[in-house]
Amino acid sequence: MIRKLRLLLLLLALVALTLTSRIRLGCAHEHHGEGEEEEKDEDEDESSCEAKPDIHLVAGYRPGTVTIDGRSDDWAGVDGPLLPLLPALDFDEDEAYGGGKMTVKAVHDGQNVYFMLQVAGEYAYSLDPRPQCSGWPSKRLTSDDHKCPSVALMFQVGENATYKNMGGCSHMPGSCTDKNCHGHEVDIMHFSVGKAIPGRLYGSNLVDNSKGNGNDSFGHLVDVYAWNPHCRYLDGTGPPEDKSIGKNDWVGAWWHSSLVSHIGFIEEDSPYGKSGEQGTYLFEFSRPLRTMDRFQQDAQFTIGQTSKVAVAFWYPTDGKPWSKSQHFSASCNWLALDVAPASELSSVSPVSPRIGPSDAATSFALLLSVVSFCLTIFIGYWVSKTRPVPFTPIDSL
Repeated sequence: MIRKLRLLLLLLALVALTLTSRIRLGCAHEHHGEGEEEEKDEDEDESSCEAKPDIHLVAGYRPGTVTIDGRSDDWAGVDGPLLPLLPALDFDEDEAYGGGKMTVKAVHDGQNVYFMLQVAGEYAYSLDPRPQCSGWPSKRLTSDDHKCPSVALMFQVGENATYKNMGGCSHMPGSCTDKNCHGHEVDIMHFSVGKAIPGRLYGSNLVDNSKGNGNDSFGHLVDVYAWNPHCRYLDGTGPPEDKSIGKNDWVGAWWHSSLVSHIGFIEEDSPYGKSGEQGTYLFEFSRPLRTMDRFQQDAQFTIGQTSKVAVAFWYPTDGKPWSKSQHFSASCNWLALDVAPASELSSVSPVSPRIGPSDAATSFALLLSVVSFCLTIFIGYWVSKTRPVPFTPIDSL
């Protein structure tokens, strides 16, 4: 009897341990993104991309998981390389960005490709004292684009387009054409925090797309193509002049982890946070895998194939505005971007379910149910095995 009781108690202990482990693992996964970055940062001793030419950015198939809002919660189960940010014009490790490395993640849903860039940095948002464009309210408070962070993604379009010199065409402005620079096209998405409200969408809009160009009149998330740093144009513009059939296919949003908002920011909340607050900048973007471009101005992504990408980051060091050439690069050459088929689910870490208070209560209720069930079986077994007391007639006494 004692042996059976011990076996039952052992069974109950194993059930409780299993359910408790599930709760703990789920709770720990809530901060998976930050912990993962810290772990990678400790393991990576080399920061030179030349020493790691095999780094691949994998866009795994993850339909219905990403919302473009600048937040990283829905990226918690997605892995991405942690890349050093070094000066683009002088790839010197001693001059690396002081905030640390940048995490770059990508996924796709079969129709659109999504990117998340995460990099630590103090909140920098310097209000622009210059008068605003006509048509905007006079009280409009926007930031100086060059005194707050910016990011860019660059993709190879032409077969001869090099990472160095932004495509590498040798011609200069006035002589660059789609004929003599053919094959050197690169596709660029550039986003400046500037007048963009945190958490709001910018980029593709009807106003600019109806004009046939890749501009963004409401923020600064523009769609650009280039043959070299001097021959750079908005989609739908540039030589020849009759090319005004372009479109901004990008949308994106930004956030900083120090910002607090429960209902969302509006323009009057500018500058949205306290300057100098420590935290992480989050930049989230998406674009269709394929576009209707006919002029070599957009990169075209194909599921199962590899594209080439580069990542740039601008930051106002010591409060000084940055210039166009003063940016950090996450690589010294093209990075490989693999758009994985749906069958290659192993390329992306599965998202573990997040367990909140209600889930924990459900798990605890399940534990009690299992305990009650086991006790019921034990009591029934014990009663059935108990020897009945024989009936003794009172007349015989």
